Amino acid sequence: MSAVAPGPPLPPLRALRMQLHAAHQPIAVMRSDCHVCRSEGLSPRSQVLVVSGERQVQALLYQTDDARFPLDQVALSEAAWTALGLAEGDPVQVRHPPVLESLASVRRRVYGRRLDAGDLDAIVHDVVQGRYTDVHLAAFLTATAALPMDAAETVHLTRAMVEVGHRLAWPSPVVVDKHCVGGLPGNRTSPIVVAIAAANGLVMPKTSSRAITSPAGTADTMETLAPVDLDLDTLRRVVEREGGCLAWGGAMHLSPADDIFVRIERELDIDTEGQLIASVLSKKIAAGATHVAIDIPVGPTAKIRSPEAARHLAARMEATAAQFGLVLRCLFTDGAQPVGHGIGPALEARDVLAVLRCEAGAPLDLRERAADIAGVVLELGGATPEGAGARLALETLDSGRAWERFVRICEAQGGMRTPPVASEVAPLVASHGGRVVHIDNRRLSRLAKLAGAPERPAAGVRLLARLGDEVARGQPLLELHAQTAAELAYALEYARDAGDIVQIVA
Repeated sequence: MSAVAPGPPLPPLRALRMQLHAAHQPIAVMRSDCHVCRSEGLSPRSQVLVVSGERQVQALLYQTDDARFPLDQVALSEAAWTALGLAEGDPVQVRHPPVLESLASVRRRVYGRRLDAGDLDAIVHDVVQGRYTDVHLAAFLTATAALPMDAAETVHLTRAMVEVGHRLAWPSPVVVDKHCVGGLPGNRTSPIVVAIAAANGLVMPKTSSRAITSPAGTADTMETLAPVDLDLDTLRRVVEREGGCLAWGGAMHLSPADDIFVRIERELDIDTEGQLIASVLSKKIAAGATHVAIDIPVGPTAKIRSPEAARHLAARMEATAAQFGLVLRCLFTDGAQPVGHGIGPALEARDVLAVLRCEAGAPLDLRERAADIAGVVLELGGATPEGAGARLALETLDSGRAWERFVRICEAQGGMRTPPVASEVAPLVASHGGRVVHIDNRRLSRLAKLAGAPERPAAGVRLLARLGDEVARGQPLLELHAQTAAELAYALEYARDAGDIVQIVA
């Protein structure tokens, strides 16, 4: 049978910049009766492949019947426009995207089947290529929450996430790093630990994520103090000059799949164990770390609720890290209440500055926790003998060497900034006197997010009472910080309806 000769190529469409900001989402708008929609059989909310030369992006299609919209145009959102690098009126092709074979693996996982290395390689590759919709991503992450990943799947996912992005290498044989698994508001030790480690001659290229389900991530907080969107050349220059950095990992495409997964996890408000391990370790491995300290806060309203759960997570992280030759040590820390005074990017940044500057009102718990973690980092890196790390960390703070190094790191990253201040502040006061016996970390985090954090850096909560404090009726327990009166009112309404966020017993 002879092959059927292909028909003439369809005329290209002209690209129109819609100036629509849809966050990450590439969107295309076309006339429903245009020649491409008819010939390709495209329907509203279908996925389309938009191609310009060597570049392509997968976009969500919307259609219009408005006769004023030209038949030969495709309007594109900012995400699609930027990905394609277009100029107004450039010709583009629009067609069906290729069939996603890896979705079969996602469906198998939904029905309880385990995935092998090839399955997860294909999924992660397609995710990074932008071929997965938010629905596909949510299905994958939900499937790995309903049936948690086993040890083999976690290793496979970690390796796939490392291999799909850039991987850094450093001339130093020992490269240290740290991470907190999260779940504890205000636990912003990383800037302090990096400054201490670098001041003691260690190499610590700290790349951090933005918030997932919390009111602030390390990158969110550091962004109020210095630029964090560093490219690879800038990161190398900063680390070579100062010994450490505090950068957003997403800007350098280190484990780029993780930033995509994080965005969906944030919207679903989930953080599964296997994904957590792969997320943490893939970024540490990609950043070139050889020795890593992991902070695991344990408390009744922290992410990790019990010592048993903490030991289980630590064992899984250590076993997974060993598969990649990564030396990893876990610390179990107190997660009963927030760390420091501030919850939210700018408020946490002010706590960090107070500790580094050794100010009289600096939060003692943040200082001590950071010194304990830095002590482990110093010991892992060989800067001090076992058991002497915390003491050296405190000496580095008290001498001013940590503050001096932190300033130098911020200047090398593009210049030190002053954290913003909220325009709307309101206290929440005690309805009766007594002793503070319980602080709900999860509700405090929710309250800070309702006030606008982390999207509005100055927003959040400033905690004024701690566990064990004696308070009087009418005494402020916390302050709400917001950028608009409406956000402040929204957060106050939640605080009134949420019960005892700070519980007091007479």
